[in-house]
Amino acid sequence: MVYRYSGHVPGQSDVDPLTPRVSVVNVANALTGVRIVLVPVFLVALFVGDGHESYWRVVAFIIFTVAVITDRFDGAIARSYGMITEFGKLADPIADKALIGAALVGLSILGDLPWWVTIVILVREVGVTILRLVVIRSGVIPASRGGKLKTLVQSVAIGLFVLPLDGAWLTGAWVFMWAAIVLTVLTGADYLLSAVRGVRT
Repeated sequence: MVYRYSGHVPGQSDVDPLTPRVSVVNVANALTGVRIVLVPVFLVALFVGDGHESYWRVVAFIIFTVAVITDRFDGAIARSYGMITEFGKLADPIADKALIGAALVGLSILGDLPWWVTIVILVREVGVTILRLVVIRSGVIPASRGGKLKTLVQSVAIGLFVLPLDGAWLTGAWVFMWAAIVLTVLTGADYLLSAVRGVRT
């Protein structure tokens, strides 16, 4: 949410009355809310039958895919139609981390994904989030193309692991997961360097 500020006059609001407020209740924030709600629903589907019933794994995959799609559209809608709000700025990354984190931890609990993969990815995600908060007074670290590619590959890789795959299909899933791990580490290092350079300048 962006406001235009004029000189402060005691007893008056700092917000320019000519600047319209953006309602928190809008389509973009609704999609973010749907993604948050889908996280526990996804986990329930993932763990049905100790997590090894093919039908429910496909259901969990569909839920995960729908949640990922809402992530793609809520930001685009907010920017295109002027629906950016402070709530959205806070809730959107929380929803993203909750979805990815829940999927990774769930897969590791089921034994379908090594814990070290989950730890590497989550440490990077949490670390970058903390980094953004630390340097926020110096400036915002924008999402890089590498970061956006990382998110896409990461989502595809996790989605494939949610599906009940084996044989060559599982090998293909690991190809995507290794690509996601490499991009996770490289983009994390890039964000760190960008933050250091930003603080120095």
